[in-house]
Amino acid sequence: MIREQKGKIIDALAEKLANTSYFYLTDASGLSVAQVNAFRQMCYDKGVEYQVVKNTLIKKALEKQDADYSELDEALKGFSGILFSQESGKLPAGIIKQFHKTDKEGRPKLKAASIESALYIGGEHLNALSELKSKNELIGEIIGLLQSPVNNVLSALLSGRNKLAGIVKTLSERE
Repeated sequence: MIREQKGKIIDALAEKLANTSYFYLTDASGLSVAQVNAFRQMCYDKGVEYQVVKNTLIKKALEKQDADYSELDEALKGFSGILFSQESGKLPAGIIKQFHKTDKEGRPKLKAASIESALYIGGEHLNALSELKSKNELIGEIIGLLQSPVNNVLSALLSGRNKLAGIVKTLSERE
C-alpha cells in the first residue's frame, strides 16, 4: 500500500472517529473468512460498521482526534477490527456477545471501547457495556421519576373530588 493510500485511509478513519461517539476495538484473530463475513453481516444488519484496519493506521487516526487515546496503545497490538456505532454505545457489545454464542472460543474478543470519550480497556467490560443505557433512555427515566410525584398528587386530587362531592351531598340531605 502506498503512502497516498494510507493517508486517505487515515483521513477517512479520523473523520469517522470524530463523527462517532462510540467505537470498539476487537481481536478477531482465529476466525475463518466465513465467520468474519457472518460477523460483518450481523453488524450490518444492526447498523454497525465493522472494518479491519492496520494498528498503525488506527493509531495515526486516533492521534488526529481532540481527545487523548494514548491508553489504547496497549490494545492496538495483533489483529484489530474496529466497530462504529452511531446510535448506541451498547449495540456493538450486544453484537459481540451474540456472536460469542456461535463461537466456542468467545471470538471476536473485545480489546477496548470508547463510549462518549470514556475508555474501557479489556474484555472484562463486555457485560457492563452491553447493559449501558443510552442518553435518551436515561433522560426518559429521569423524566418518569420527576413526573411520578406529580401524577400521584393529581390522581389523589381527582379521586378525592368524587368523595368530596358525595360527602357534601350526604350532609345537605341530613338537614
